[in-house]
Amino acid sequence: MTPEIIAIIVLAALFIVSTIRDVHLGVACAAAAWLVGVFVFDATVPEIAAGFPADLFITLVGVTFLFALAEKAGAISAIVYGAVKLVGGRVALMPWVIFVVTALIAGVGAATPAAAAIVGPIAMGMARKHDIHPVLMGMAVIQGASAGSFSPMGVYGMIINEIVDVNHLPGSPAFLFGASFVFILLTVVVCFFAFDGIKHWKQDQADHAAGVDHTADLEHPQWSATLIAAIAAIVILGVLAFGLDLHIGFSAMVIVVVFTAIFPAVSRGAVGNVTWSTVLLVCGVVMYVNLLQNQGVVDWLGHSVAGIGAPLLAALVICLIAAVVSALASTTGILGALVPLAVPFLLTGEVWAIGLVAALAISASVVDCSPFSTNGALMVAFTDESKREPAYRSFMAWGFSLVIIGPVLSWLALVVVPGLAS
Repeated sequence: MTPEIIAIIVLAALFIVSTIRDVHLGVACAAAAWLVGVFVFDATVPEIAAGFPADLFITLVGVTFLFALAEKAGAISAIVYGAVKLVGGRVALMPWVIFVVTALIAGVGAATPAAAAIVGPIAMGMARKHDIHPVLMGMAVIQGASAGSFSPMGVYGMIINEIVDVNHLPGSPAFLFGASFVFILLTVVVCFFAFDGIKHWKQDQADHAAGVDHTADLEHPQWSATLIAAIAAIVILGVLAFGLDLHIGFSAMVIVVVFTAIFPAVSRGAVGNVTWSTVLLVCGVVMYVNLLQNQGVVDWLGHSVAGIGAPLLAALVICLIAAVVSALASTTGILGALVPLAVPFLLTGEVWAIGLVAALAISASVVDCSPFSTNGALMVAFTDESKREPAYRSFMAWGFSLVIIGPVLSWLALVVVPGLAS
């Protein structure tokens, strides 16, 4: 049995054992990274430790710490109040407002984790206040960020269009953006029906007919220096991350230090609200996946696919690989790694190049709702503690169902059907 196959079997076993025996998956993956790295790949401890996602750790800790402070200061409640007023108190429209706002932020160049980190706490605050299912609201944030990011100015769009240009492949930035946006939007539509969206819509109609205004249910913000400073902290984080393109995690930590120095009373106990279990979970899983990437397991999978004789089948397999790996690691990274591996199929002319690139992009991004992906982890972290565990399981179910559904449907719609029509 080859080292690559052993490493993949171990990863599958970790998910099974953690589910059946309630073992913390993050700790299990970190331990497995050492065992597999040393005894299977003959890697050194420094090489294994280098796979720890320090950037992701800083982002998760910094952003959740800042918003824990903002929550204690009443800033999230104040922002939720303003957002609900904006949609006239119609609960069913709130997820769609969040989807559009997040898509706009990501569409002008913000990294998807940055967009999700800014909008996520506000969205989850609205969900708590109005009994909106956290998975519905979380999907609105995550998929809004992904959909917007495929614009020509978005991070995903820029990565893919650059790869297409460098390899002199036929490309269409507009088609990439449009196809990705529509497909990702449809996942939120399905989620809307699955998680009580229609119930909220009918209730809104009944409330409107009865003259009920949900904005009257909201507690009006009590303005104070602490509240104003907390809202200003969120705005400053947005300016630093989006306007000045500074690291959102480090920026959040700097703001946290300044805020706690000025308002120590509000800051007491906030560090306990950082979701350390979620941070450990995500970082452990990503550490193991990074070991696989560094040891060439992902490349091995890609080259194995290249040996498949049937181009359409090969295209489906590489889309499935993109979805599986992206659900556990960085979507940005996997797009940069796997799109070049698809170049041999694209150059043969046996598949529609523009369609396959879009299908690959959709496959890698639509699974961002996995709790092991950065955005999925953020939504779990921002979910109310009483609902966090079931939300985690729901995000996992949706993420891993989309690992199959996303690649298959995008492959059928964008690769197979155009091939039959040509």
